[in-house]
Amino acid sequence: MNTLPAYSGARISGCWALRSDGSGGSEGSLDRLLPTVSTGLSPRKRTTSQCKSEPPLLRTSKRTIYTAGRPPWYNEHGTQSKEAFVIGLCGGSASGKTTVARKIIEALDVPWVVLLSMDSFYKVLSQEQQVLAASNDYNFDHPDAFDFTLLVHTLRKLKQGKSVKIPVYDFTTHGRQKEWKTVYGASVIIFEGIMSFADKELLKLLDMKIFVDTDSDIRLVRRLRRDITERGRDIEGVIKQYNKFVKPAFEQYIEPTMRLADIVVPRGGGNMVAIDLIVQHVHSQLEERKLRWDMAALASAHQAQPLPQTLSVLESTPQVRGMHTIIRNKETSRDEFIFYSKRLMRLLIERALSFLPSQTHIVQTPQGQDYEGRTFHGKRITGVSILRAGETMEPALRAVCKDVRIGKILIQTNQDTGEPELHYLRLPKDISEDHVILMDCTVSTGAAAMMAVRVLLDHDVQEDKILLVSLLMAEMGVHSVAYAFPQVKIITTAVDKKVNDLFHIIPGIGNFGDRYFGTDAPPDWSDEEMDEPSY
Repeated sequence: MNTLPAYSGARISGCWALRSDGSGGSEGSLDRLLPTVSTGLSPRKRTTSQCKSEPPLLRTSKRTIYTAGRPPWYNEHGTQSKEAFVIGLCGGSASGKTTVARKIIEALDVPWVVLLSMDSFYKVLSQEQQVLAASNDYNFDHPDAFDFTLLVHTLRKLKQGKSVKIPVYDFTTHGRQKEWKTVYGASVIIFEGIMSFADKELLKLLDMKIFVDTDSDIRLVRRLRRDITERGRDIEGVIKQYNKFVKPAFEQYIEPTMRLADIVVPRGGGNMVAIDLIVQHVHSQLEERKLRWDMAALASAHQAQPLPQTLSVLESTPQVRGMHTIIRNKETSRDEFIFYSKRLMRLLIERALSFLPSQTHIVQTPQGQDYEGRTFHGKRITGVSILRAGETMEPALRAVCKDVRIGKILIQTNQDTGEPELHYLRLPKDISEDHVILMDCTVSTGAAAMMAVRVLLDHDVQEDKILLVSLLMAEMGVHSVAYAFPQVKIITTAVDKKVNDLFHIIPGIGNFGDRYFGTDAPPDWSDEEMDEPSY
């Protein structure tokens, strides 16, 4: 039996904290944590990995927390200024890691967080390994059982604010299910697992390392309760498995990594003193990483600059000018507003389609003659509307693009921080290969449009394949989008020069969604502020 090396930490208010000199271990000591496989472990009884990002909502006494995460906010350059804060939780099986994670989340009181479980990253077994697993001779608690390459790649992308796909491991087939779960970056990422500290590259991604130290008798009792009540096993089998596999694995692979922890939490989720200290530190880190959307700076950043070359404005013919006159008139009835808005949308979409790539295509006419024409040169066209006003443009797109796929994004402004936030997202599969027409009826500051473009980029859509279409834009919004994303094509029917102190477009069109749907705008409405979706 391996003995735990001396831990040179100081106990502070119910938790262990490493001294600043880092004594008590280093990343180099991990080389000793990967001995050859010894005894085999029996297979897990659950059928699929329990990804802690599901369900996507965690309701506390204070608020609803979105545990699927969300793309973090980006500055006026379209870049993320700070990476997410990543907390690594390690500990033995049934030590209370998930309970500690949930207590931290509730105490942090932040709206978006990612919970990532190591159980999702078991390797797919070969035929030979399948045979070993069937006879209980495959060791699932050895570091080699996990796909650390995929895990490090996934956590790195999450920390950078990218969307990722999380595998769902099927313990019945010892393989990954076809459908993977999509998770987004967030301000805080909590990663938990029995081998959370067992890889050097993984350790580099962790901003805080916490070891949950729970008495072995308590962990055994928890396993007994779980396996007997939830998995239908007998008490003798549970005790046999614990003594033969679980306990040796903990002593050989997990317990030695305690020396790598910044904080050791005794007694797990019941140690609120330790959790409070952790939360205080995380709060201070989040305060340093805080990013506010500076509207005033954005408004002055591009004054007196010429409009970008990526902008295309529909020719102001008498017809177009006349339709603008009608929909801008505050006395226009709702029926007329809808009718002439739809006419403009149809012209706008047709204009946008002219910027899609095409190639020569020869067909034969009914008269038996060749005709040299053009055809779309790409895989697919997908429309994505920024809810709620943007979805009013969907019928125009469907009218000219047969069987076009449609996605939706809901972005709302946080009234406390002034930051746009992603609240709803539904994108078609394999959108990364498509040309995307992003639709919003009005763009004033460009904040919502920039975040929507960022979401598409996080789903691996190529920037030069995104076309932003809007009925009306302010120069400020045009410059913001074009500066942050210089390869995005911008198409609109008109550009107004100013926005007022409330960031309404001047002379503008009013709140498009309220005028179209017949709802009342709040006193502090914004041209870009998304209301509840109308689906």
